Amino acid sequence: MSESQLNLSRPPLPYALLEAGRALGEMSLLPAAELPLSLAPTGDGHSVVVCPGFLTSDRATGFLRRFIRSKGYNVYGWNLGRNLGPGHEGRNMDELADWVLNVYRQSRRRVSLVGWSLGGVMARELAKRMPDVIRQVITLGSPIAGQPEASTIAWVYDRVAGPLDEASPEMQMLIDRLHHPPEYTPSTAIFSKTDGIVPWRGCIEREAPLTDNIEVVASHCGLGVNPFVFFAVADRLALPETEWSPFDRRASAWRRVAYPTAGHVYG
Repeated sequence: MSESQLNLSRPPLPYALLEAGRALGEMSLLPAAELPLSLAPTGDGHSVVVCPGFLTSDRATGFLRRFIRSKGYNVYGWNLGRNLGPGHEGRNMDELADWVLNVYRQSRRRVSLVGWSLGGVMARELAKRMPDVIRQVITLGSPIAGQPEASTIAWVYDRVAGPLDEASPEMQMLIDRLHHPPEYTPSTAIFSKTDGIVPWRGCIEREAPLTDNIEVVASHCGLGVNPFVFFAVADRLALPETEWSPFDRRASAWRRVAYPTAGHVYG
């Protein structure tokens, strides 16, 4: 069964209610994880743009960007204020494309994109439009299966950006094509089966030559401050541009514990 055929259910209510507390717990682990994370692979200095989730701004991705910078990359926020959705006035895909193109022109090297939740949706769609500019995309708990109504905060999106059933034709086309991964750009989906905001089955990539999935134990709001997410992001970014390969959770005993599954998992 492909993701486009899934009938997604909303995450269990207890997961949603515990999101804030769990995220704080994950963030509290960062100081203790500083030494282990120092052993995460370093990269080649290419540019990375990090896109925030719905209703958040670059402030929300500060910890993640700081970590990526410590691994030797040129790191940028998305520089577009609060993420109010791709169809919202002043916060559309064209502006993000212009910003990524500007980052690309500064170094003349392809840019990696890391996107949290809705930011990952937008980053992944951009990778489809700009394969010559974008090196790879990494999504964190992003609803890439094209069923945004299954999120526990869909009603908030309706209030801010307008009802999904009244979406513009451009926005509806974006939703309809979400389950198709980028054809020419590697795309890795990091997801959690205990996500309280987005159903995890809606956050995984379909099987294709350049797609991968990495499961972590995390809350949705903690994906941007979770040490195991940080390590997985560093592992992906450090891959040589022309030698992309799936994440190997079997490389060590601790990886097998930290990352319950990896690869094309739909169960």
